[in-house]
Amino acid sequence: MITIKNSREIELMRHAGHVVGLVHQKMAEVLKPGMTTQEVADICEKVIRDNGCTPSFLNLYGFPGAVCTSVNDVVVHGIPSDYVLQDGDVISVDVGACWKGYHGDSAWTYAVGNVSDDVKHLMEVTEAALYAGLEQVKPGNRVSDISHAVQVYLESHGCTTPRDYTGHGIGTAVHEDPTVPNWGEPGRGPRLRKGMCIAVEPMAHLGGEEVYTLDDDWTVVTRDHSLAAHYEHTVAITDSGYEIMTKV
Repeated sequence: MITIKNSREIELMRHAGHVVGLVHQKMAEVLKPGMTTQEVADICEKVIRDNGCTPSFLNLYGFPGAVCTSVNDVVVHGIPSDYVLQDGDVISVDVGACWKGYHGDSAWTYAVGNVSDDVKHLMEVTEAALYAGLEQVKPGNRVSDISHAVQVYLESHGCTTPRDYTGHGIGTAVHEDPTVPNWGEPGRGPRLRKGMCIAVEPMAHLGGEEVYTLDDDWTVVTRDHSLAAHYEHTVAITDSGYEIMTKV
């Protein structure tokens, strides 16, 4: 069931999203070679808790980390660990914060030190695909208008997107209806309405679209071990478009 949020609920989500934005602001400042992904997660969790929120992902469906730290060929759901980030790595940090029962959710991909031109291309294309999708977020459009815009942008710039993982509605639960895929024909799915809140989150690979899950039952990697990126914002649908809630 798709829920329509009122102004009070959206205000609570704005605060949760603002805290998520603060986490990513901190990540942009401190991420560097030599850090472990557990250290990255600890910094994220501290920012979340110092601002009065709780980590949305900690123990969500049994996930063991406060945030997801996905390195190189890991697409999503990377578990923080003692892995030491190397110069040239790429890491996606997926962050959720909960404020008074309402969630904000945003992923961003970061270059670690000096990265290759391929990594730069992947990051630029995936971030641009996020905004291509957001251009379709307005009352009267359908969910798959977002999906189609993301797919067309990614594939026209030489990237692919996994079919098993999607964006989603968000509110008092991290994952609500509707599902927001990153592929598909336009003009399908529920119509967008003012007050709907959704997380749009392109994931992209430099290689094929196929992925698989490691034995930890969480970590999703590209089948061909090509590099992956992931960008996401939580937005509220307004009278004429959208408001990004997960930024500073």
